[in-house]
Amino acid sequence: MEKMHTQISVANHEETRHLTDFSSPVQFKYFTENNFESIPQVQALSDDIRFSIKVVASVLPFKVNEYVIRELINWDNIPDDPIFQLTFPQHGMLTERDFNTVADLIKAEASRSEIRAAANKIRLSLNPHPAGQMTLNVPVMDGHVLRGMQHKYRETVLFFPTSGQTCHAYCTFCFRWAQFVGLSDLKFAAKEGEILRDYVLRHPEVTNVLFTGGDPMVMKTSVLTRYIEPLLDERLENLQTIRIGTKALAYWPMRFVTDKDSDDLLRLFERIRKAGRQVAIMAHYNHFRELETPVAQEAIRRVLDTGAMIRTQSPVVAHINDQAVIWEEMWREQVRLGMVPYYMFVERDTGARDYFKVPLEQAHRIYRDAYKCVNGLSRTVRGPSMSATPGKVEVSGIAEVNGEKVFVLRFIQGRNPDWVDQPFFAQYDPNASWLNELTPAFGEEKFFFEDELEKIISTKTRMMETLAA
Repeated sequence: MEKMHTQISVANHEETRHLTDFSSPVQFKYFTENNFESIPQVQALSDDIRFSIKVVASVLPFKVNEYVIRELINWDNIPDDPIFQLTFPQHGMLTERDFNTVADLIKAEASRSEIRAAANKIRLSLNPHPAGQMTLNVPVMDGHVLRGMQHKYRETVLFFPTSGQTCHAYCTFCFRWAQFVGLSDLKFAAKEGEILRDYVLRHPEVTNVLFTGGDPMVMKTSVLTRYIEPLLDERLENLQTIRIGTKALAYWPMRFVTDKDSDDLLRLFERIRKAGRQVAIMAHYNHFRELETPVAQEAIRRVLDTGAMIRTQSPVVAHINDQAVIWEEMWREQVRLGMVPYYMFVERDTGARDYFKVPLEQAHRIYRDAYKCVNGLSRTVRGPSMSATPGKVEVSGIAEVNGEKVFVLRFIQGRNPDWVDQPFFAQYDPNASWLNELTPAFGEEKFFFEDELEKIISTKTRMMETLAA
């Protein structure tokens, strides 16, 4: 283990990197495209790298904070450092044509409005809301479309609190990047927790609510409480679990340790538990380095001490974690710290996907090579899984059936629960990286779910058109 760590990780700088003083608040300071060149470490980078960051950040969201800069990035390994790739825009995240369009405008000192217009055109070409998020997933109640919610799977409702639609830092691969680029018609947000409560009351099949964004942990505890309070209503007998999707444990662990209201946040978790609901923190970790700092480990300990569970997930993405040894070490460390490995995802078909995508065959090989090296406590993880329009589709393996090499697939979640855990097969394609690039095996014209999916899409589309009329 120690030898593997030395091969993958990079030594710390000579100065002290890790925050070890948990006695007082740490000021949150962040940088965007407007001021990132004031970062001392960035000033030492080449002109080409700095200019590339500026160009791509004019199109895709960019935000990084001082904790990530000081504690997680190895500035002696730029641009290859995985956390640098995870947080700083890179030239290859745009096509060469799109990059040059924006670059030429910047060089010509074009106005902000001109650059924004060009950026918006590029953004709309990047499939900003994949898998029917703006139409198929949006629920309706009393004839009103609930734009700040999604209800794709029977038991789970997603809620996007208005105050939580940003993050402590942005991941460059983020499939919800459209939330952060200032286009109101690309953004989900909901203001009132009471609407969520009423919706769950009317849908007894719903057993858990997922607060997502953005990152709900950017909100002050008092604001988060206003959203959660209605869900503690005793009438919600069907509601078992409140999930909170967050990257804060990796990007700003001080949220749980030294922020002024961190103790209040932990008491909120305890209160939810006392009300008979489970608290599940759906933590996003993309690399084991995010687990290494003392403050990150202290944050994990404090959350678990409230009785909350932490489940971990990440896509497998090129330039950051596309090596089995990284996942193996990450899963082992997560289990050692008391967390439950949950999902390895496939990078979604949106945003800078061409830069980050990993072919399904390679993703499965990474998963299997890591999975076979860890013990049973780490084998709670599922994947690689595509969160596609019909549902979460897992690549279970590659096999030869009746002389034909095929992908073996199954639904982990589906728009129709009856689809779940039914194996199905696709022709082997070493270059395929998403469900829509696969073809049914054995001469079949369609996958088994396609006709029903078309009916679901048609019905929901007609309903949305009627409500919009």
